[in-house]
Amino acid sequence: MQPVRFQDLIPLADDVLNQMRKRGLSLATAESCTGGLVSALLTSVPGSSDVLDRGFVTYSNAAKVEMLGVGHASLTREGAVSETVAGEMAAGALDRSEADIAVAVTGVAGPGGSESKPEGRVCFAIAGRGTTRIRQHDFGAIGRDRVRFESVDTALRLILVLLQETDDEPRPDEEIA
Repeated sequence: MQPVRFQDLIPLADDVLNQMRKRGLSLATAESCTGGLVSALLTSVPGSSDVLDRGFVTYSNAAKVEMLGVGHASLTREGAVSETVAGEMAAGALDRSEADIAVAVTGVAGPGGSESKPEGRVCFAIAGRGTTRIRQHDFGAIGRDRVRFESVDTALRLILVLLQETDDEPRPDEEIA
């Protein structure tokens, strides 16, 4: 498997921006293990400012609580690397921005981890007004940089999936056959 590099992801970022722009949507990011790489990649594409509203880098638990409103109870009960916390991060980014969609990434990039939170485990959440999708992915012990770039790739692809799914949903003014 070929390693993922920053420049390899630029076409995907451009596609996300174009798809969101076409729909008149804006985006916020809430990142932990990726340390702002999703936002950095998106802003490497000229014209991204008409889609990317803002990015939150919340590496510490305190930042997750203070900047995104993640619950102390969730962090204590489940830990920062959990689907619950990813969902709260996405909801918090949505609530604290002007964005229509928020993507959140939290995980163990490595090295290290634990039996319950192994290296390479990453939780993602995509929140839109009225919908949230949460997913956990185990990349394995493939190395810190690779986990982070694979996480950026996955986060951007999940945005595209959400956009496609919402396009496929019937609109209130459409007749259902």
